[in-house]
Amino acid sequence: MMYLRKAGERGNVNLGWLESQHSFSFGHYYDPKHMGFSALRVINDDIVQAGRGFETHGHRDMEIISYVVSGALKHKDSTGNEYIVPAGDIQVMSAGKGIMHSEYNPSQDELVNFLQIWIVPNQKGGEPSYAQKTIGSATTDEASVSHLELLVSADGRENSLNIKQDAAISRVKLANDELISLKTGARKGYLHIISGNVQISVQSEPSPVTLRAGDAIGIFENDEINLKAESDLVALWFDLPK
Repeated sequence: MMYLRKAGERGNVNLGWLESQHSFSFGHYYDPKHMGFSALRVINDDIVQAGRGFETHGHRDMEIISYVVSGALKHKDSTGNEYIVPAGDIQVMSAGKGIMHSEYNPSQDELVNFLQIWIVPNQKGGEPSYAQKTIGSATTDEASVSHLELLVSADGRENSLNIKQDAAISRVKLANDELISLKTGARKGYLHIISGNVQISVQSEPSPVTLRAGDAIGIFENDEINLKAESDLVALWFDLPK
């Protein structure tokens, strides 16, 4: 069994300064069939115009991850953090008992494209926190392809950023025609394509599917997906509790 989420079927928001594709119900977009997957609650694919952004607003009890695909994002929050997050960096903000923050595009002439990801924590309250890490190019390059790189985890292993949930996010980078297999064991998995095309064979399904940028697939316990890149591929793999 699989959960398939195609890019063109996502919720669309266009506010002029912001164009956003919502993989799951968010804001004014509501679809009871797409409320999240396991602890993964939000993936918004946001494009923000130059010099614009999200004014100061509040969050609590949510793990919020920003993966910058292109351009740069400026973060400022009520705990005193103020940082630029360029393409090739990832940031994690644990909202804890409550935090105010803003995010905007500091460039006066370039767009910023980033994935806004929310994961529901397994602990409520606590002090809010912020962390940022450089992970390298957001697209494939000759020096670094064909691997699974851990970005976010519950315990900070392998120099990953820590979140308050038994979940992990890894980046998949494959060159054209390269292969990788991803297994769930007693957990769930969700793959979101950032760029490139990939043919996916799911162990529990009779026919392969082709995914393109913005598409995603979720699989359940004791399943496996085999990926064959049909072009240079960048994707995020979410290892999630059942």
